[in-house]
Amino acid sequence: MATAVKKPAPKSALKSSSAKATKIAPSAEIPRLRIRVKAYEHKILDASLKQIMDTAIRYDVEFYGPVPLPTEIKKYTVNRSPFIFKNAREQFEMRVHKRLIDILNPNPKIIEALTNLSLPSGVNIDVKMM
Repeated sequence: MATAVKKPAPKSALKSSSAKATKIAPSAEIPRLRIRVKAYEHKILDASLKQIMDTAIRYDVEFYGPVPLPTEIKKYTVNRSPFIFKNAREQFEMRVHKRLIDILNPNPKIIEALTNLSLPSGVNIDVKMM
């Protein structure tokens, strides 16, 4: 006669049911400066981010990033000709590249240095204090 063998419960199931969940302190308690940078050309955007990161390193400030955000693509379709070749169409697109940097515990010196920073034209920068 065959005997049935019981398999033990997986260890991960035992740990989750018996262990108490520990709360992690919310990141909202730490003041931070959130910098969102947008540009049409990624090379200019990366050069601007390098300037921002070098400024943060110079003032010994802890920062996270740059975090690449999804590229926004706007597509436009237009007719090539309005009369005979009406079915021929052309497509154009604009790409907006975005990056994010968080600076933790910003001091007045770093804020002043970032405001005096000269970035190339075509780069849009949004700064929020959180």
